[in-house]
Amino acid sequence: MIPYSWVAIPVIIAFVISIIAGPFVIPFLKKLHVGQTERDEGPKSHLKKSGTPIMGGILILGSVVLTSLPYVKTYPKIIPILFLTLGFGLIGFLDDYIKAVLKRSEGLTPGQKMGGQIVVTAIFAFYLVRYLHMDLAMKIPFFPDKMLDLGFLNIPFLFFVVIGTVNGTNFTDGLDGLASSVTIMVATFFTVVAIGTGSGIEPVTCAMVGSLLGFLLFNVYPAKVFMGDTGSLALGGFVASCAYMMQMPLFILIVGFIYLLEVLSVIIQVSYFKATGGKRIFKMAPIHHHFELCGWSETRVVAVFSTVTAILCLVGLLAL
Repeated sequence: MIPYSWVAIPVIIAFVISIIAGPFVIPFLKKLHVGQTERDEGPKSHLKKSGTPIMGGILILGSVVLTSLPYVKTYPKIIPILFLTLGFGLIGFLDDYIKAVLKRSEGLTPGQKMGGQIVVTAIFAFYLVRYLHMDLAMKIPFFPDKMLDLGFLNIPFLFFVVIGTVNGTNFTDGLDGLASSVTIMVATFFTVVAIGTGSGIEPVTCAMVGSLLGFLLFNVYPAKVFMGDTGSLALGGFVASCAYMMQMPLFILIVGFIYLLEVLSVIIQVSYFKATGGKRIFKMAPIHHHFELCGWSETRVVAVFSTVTAILCLVGLLAL
């Protein structure tokens, strides 16, 4: 194992790759005319975003993979994390490509997208159980000496956690720098825990931190590029896989609270709308748009959501 002081190296390498690749990838995406299309019913300030390149998630994926690959032999536990990150990133890429390049507004059908997510998650679960021999018991926040084992429900629960986290992260990607900023905090949390527990996944968590810091230079308001589903689904896969590799899926409820809030706001809004025949609880869902329509600027929403995540990551450390 490398000394703990060396964990800065993958952060720096991924950061450098990201900022060097950005000026080449972003113009290429512009040439492909893979621009964002904004909805008329959304915040009016978003209309000026139309035409901003999407699929910037390939910057995140590329820098994470290139940085992590040299560590695979020494840190084999990063393999399932890379698999789930890339697997969901590929699903997002196909969805973005169909929408932006082939100009089919719906992208992948809901069935195709869910089918792909189930297949990727199933392979991940099979690898954990068959090759890593993990029992899938989970650490309980604030009860360090206890583990939660759901028995035969462990696998269904894994599917629920992984797919739920991925879609929560996807909903969070709606403002310039929001998903990137929030996930930097979460990735930093996993890095600290990985180092402290010697779990052997810190190269990939560090690589994600560096990659997102580099990507954020192009993604902060006003964004020059959006990560698209390529990035947001990949980030969800990263968060869920890191949590499972350290037996910490229950901690996502704490450190990933913003992801949960985003997806719950959509579920509540849709359910209430159908039940009441057209009434809404929020001005718009996901909830970050609600705050925008209440008068908050994009930068304020991002700052508040990121700060909340940072505080909750500290709570997560206390919960260990």
